[in-house]
Amino acid sequence: MMRQILVLAALAFALPAEAGEMRPEEAKAFVAGKVFAYSCFEGTTGVGRINADGSVMGNIRVRGTGPSHYVTLPPNTIRVASSGVCASVQGLPFQPCFDVVKIDNNRFRGSLSGFGFAYCDFVKRDSRQHVAQSGGDHTSAPAARD
Repeated sequence: MMRQILVLAALAFALPAEAGEMRPEEAKAFVAGKVFAYSCFEGTTGVGRINADGSVMGNIRVRGTGPSHYVTLPPNTIRVASSGVCASVQGLPFQPCFDVVKIDNNRFRGSLSGFGFAYCDFVKRDSRQHVAQSGGDHTSAPAARD
């Protein structure tokens, strides 16, 4: 009986390290340089990579309809801030920040801070695959805000 209690206590201590909300620096280490497929609450899907310098490249299909667009965002677009992982995009009137919850070693959910219903689920893809341009539609988003 005592052995079972110790095993359960050890599992309870270990599980939060595996799954749960990540601090901004943990989220950066978990995501940077890896390829993730994503699907969002309103239907948007795609595949992308956030690089260690905060630049982003990938494909996006807005609301899951129409053609997929290849998009790049410059360095420092995604930043670690004291309030969380935030995006800085020229033309946006605010700097959105995100809560990042690790589900397991291959999946996480990112949601707009304060708006848990606005989320995307991310699943790690083989890092040897690169984000390919599809359909020849090439879009470069505005530069990051300083």
